[in-house]
Amino acid sequence: YLFFLQTMLLTAGRLSKVLQLTLAVIKDAVAHPLMLEALHQRILDNNFVIVRCKDLVWRRQDSERFYAEHSGRFFFQRLVEFMSSGPMRAYILAREDAIRHWRELMGPTKVFRARYTSPASIRIFKLIFLFITSLDSVESAQREISFFFPDFCVEEWMEKDEPLFRSGQIHFDHQKQIHTLSAQS
Repeated sequence: YLFFLQTMLLTAGRLSKVLQLTLAVIKDAVAHPLMLEALHQRILDNNFVIVRCKDLVWRRQDSERFYAEHSGRFFFQRLVEFMSSGPMRAYILAREDAIRHWRELMGPTKVFRARYTSPASIRIFKLIFLFITSLDSVESAQREISFFFPDFCVEEWMEKDEPLFRSGQIHFDHQKQIHTLSAQS
């Protein structure tokens, strides 16, 4: 199964070309290295910059805390069990208009529909995708990124690194599987 959690960050007062940050979480494909590699490559092929990437396993308490706002909903227990059932990979992705491009890459929710209407989407991996977004505010988007990446400071990245990433002063580190700033001469 794959699970994608997506959020976006926009900064007020910036040019429209400012990179948006998106959190993507791939669930269970981590156990299938070839599939995970193919998904990772698809992200790169679609011009996303991988700002951060890490593999992790949640305890039940982590899932319950993250999804606390849904605790009364019918799907809560199943979601908590699913998210704490094994490994996942979390990404912070950046791209101009990242949300629209990420949604296009994901394709329609229904796998059978994706095969016909969006054959280039990642849904064609014939897996069940769960997609949840909570874009009600910049604060909630920052909360979700900080939940998965507690050492990542969104404000600092947007202030210091985003202009450098946007101007192309980056390279892909194959060992770390992320984009990093190029060494300054």
